[in-house]
Amino acid sequence: MNISALFGLARSLLLYYAIPGRAAAWQALYKNFISSGALCYDLGAHVGSRSAAMLALGAHVVAIEPQPVFVRWLDRAYGHHPNFVLVSQAVGQVPGRASLLVSTRTPTVSTLSAEWAGEVARTPGFARVDWDRQMETEVTTLDALIAQFGPPVFCKIDVEGSEADVLHGLSQPIAALSFEYIPAAIDRTMRCLERLKQLGEYRFNLVEGEKPRFSLENWVEEKAIAVRLNSLPRTARAGEVFARLQ
Repeated sequence: MNISALFGLARSLLLYYAIPGRAAAWQALYKNFISSGALCYDLGAHVGSRSAAMLALGAHVVAIEPQPVFVRWLDRAYGHHPNFVLVSQAVGQVPGRASLLVSTRTPTVSTLSAEWAGEVARTPGFARVDWDRQMETEVTTLDALIAQFGPPVFCKIDVEGSEADVLHGLSQPIAALSFEYIPAAIDRTMRCLERLKQLGEYRFNLVEGEKPRFSLENWVEEKAIAVRLNSLPRTARAGEVFARLQ
């Protein structure tokens, strides 16, 4: 592993593990959806901080991550856990192979979507991001994962601009899920909401930024969450949309 890759991994570990109380806060939030023995998916597992929160609640976790630097870390950190399964692939709309744009120094924003990279690159939060290389990766789908492992009780989706593609690779509703939104590319979030409306009757809430607490007191319908998201400044920080079936 070269120095840039080591820097990128270290940066991600600090970002997701070094803040006091953050792990406990995610566990508390995930208790709304996850109980002991539940099956969960962590799509775009990165360094595994969300997988760790799920495992701490007694869940069985299938973590999906295409980047070798993260795959090695996940295997080293959690591969011994009896409830943890690691899949070294990306997730998309159809199975096959695809090119992953990799940012060596900021690997958490590596992406399958060159269009998304172009959209967010114009915003201040991505000003120093350089997608400096490409790698080929196997791509699976949520339907294929469900056929192999079973339907999850909860699925976290953080795949840097390909969230709508992931949901279009799903043909049945999942009880609860979350997916990343970025205000600079909010049209992609709208496509995710539209797809979920086709799959089932969902209600929505938000986690803004990396603070593990819901922004809305009550869960709301698709139209209301769309209005809230569209009202955010395009320079606002990324966050997560949470969805659960009625």
